[in-house]
Amino acid sequence: QVQLVESGGGLVQPGGSLRLSCAASGSIFSFNAMGWYRQAPGKQRELVAAITHAGSINYADSAKGRFTISRDNAKNTVSMQMNSLKPEDTAVYYCAADEVLFRLLHGTGEYWGQGTQVTVSS
Repeated sequence: QVQLVESGGGLVQPGGSLRLSCAASGSIFSFNAMGWYRQAPGKQRELVAAITHAGSINYADSAKGRFTISRDNAKNTVSMQMNSLKPEDTAVYYCAADEVLFRLLHGTGEYWGQGTQVTVSS
């Protein structure tokens, strides 16, 4: 059974930075696509960023220029450096993984983490 475990969330002031990490455990195999989604209170879950095994990256417009996604294929981990954080970035952030990039990009990825809370507030 595959598990995705996120870490790195917390409370940060506007303009600050956080780094989220996600590690896969269990029946480990190399996911083609890994990424991050977020869901703010009262809003739908949305894609933040995704990265393939080969390093192809997709960012939401809200993340471009501020967030950087990366992965370690040998360790089956994905991370996301978030800079210049804004109050509107406040959400629960979820790690997701799937063999098929299309499914990940459309929110139907096979594997999901439990989520980590990111709060941006002064």
